Amino acid sequence: MIFIVYVVFPIGQSILMSFYQWDGIGEKVFIGFGNYLELGEDPQFWTSLVNNILWLLFYMLAVPLGLGIALFLNQEVLGIRAVKSLFFFPFVISQVIIGIVFSWFYDPSYGLLQDILALVNIDPLPILADEGLVTYGIIAAGLWPQVAYTMILFLTGLNNISPDQIEAARMDGAKGWSMLRYIVIPQLRPATFIAIVVTVVGALRSFDLVASMTAGGPYGSSSVLAYFMYEQAIFNYRMGYGAAIATVLFLIMLIYIAFFLWRMLKDERG
Repeated sequence: MIFIVYVVFPIGQSILMSFYQWDGIGEKVFIGFGNYLELGEDPQFWTSLVNNILWLLFYMLAVPLGLGIALFLNQEVLGIRAVKSLFFFPFVISQVIIGIVFSWFYDPSYGLLQDILALVNIDPLPILADEGLVTYGIIAAGLWPQVAYTMILFLTGLNNISPDQIEAARMDGAKGWSMLRYIVIPQLRPATFIAIVVTVVGALRSFDLVASMTAGGPYGSSSVLAYFMYEQAIFNYRMGYGAAIATVLFLIMLIYIAFFLWRMLKDERG
């Protein structure tokens, strides 16, 4: 009942609102699919959609990177807890703080990145001011905490792996890549699915970093659907248009997650 009231009902209400023209104050005017037709002709919508696709593609790197770090940290050596805390640290930092830190890091005048580039004789790169680089720069900032999150999920999964199966596999001569592929990874499927879901959700709700680092600039080139929705609904008083953008975003998330769920169920049945 709580799920219906706080999740299903607001989603349905948002979808219904997308068929209206409404400024959030006056009367709602039913316009059918007018908002969606306008989206198809809005170049800023397509820029935001392409950026979201880039977020989805590159954000998925967090899953194998998180797994690799988790495998490295899942060992009993002196000082490993301190190392774990360092990798865990980005996850507990606010996204806004991460955005500010990376803005300093990218700064073409005094940023640390420019000092690193100077060591190899590369001219300063104004990443957040370059329309072709800005989205990739923000994605790199977002990957830092996302990798930490997936690492935590995989560490939890590794702790739940049956030691009996590991020992039996070792007695049969499995080691290295064969141990990882046939014994470890199959037992990490629940953790992998959760890691994929939270990574997809994180990529599609990439609002905080965009808002704190560029506010969608330069010239709207780094905007994503979540920020475009916020911009239209709050600043332009177009609640119905913003609801249409939110509906498109919801459908992309639903299709993406359903695809991975179908693949996992298919693999398990196989």
